[in-house]
Amino acid sequence: MSIQEKSRALMVRQYHQIKNRQQSMMMRAAQELGLPEEASQYWNPIQGKVEHTTRMIYGSSHASMS
Repeated sequence: MSIQEKSRALMVRQYHQIKNRQQSMMMRAAQELGLPEEASQYWNPIQGKVEHTTRMIYGSSHASMS
């Protein structure tokens, strides 16, 4: 696997992790508020890129769980 393929795979994996985190948190909030499940399926990347604030909130951090 070349460097370009590895970096692309890493970017794709991070993109999907951010999307999954955001949607799971929105699902929990929708359930707590009694909203329909469709409210948790919101995903609006701009031109296929994750917004900076979304990446900061839902992206992986360097903190670990014990």
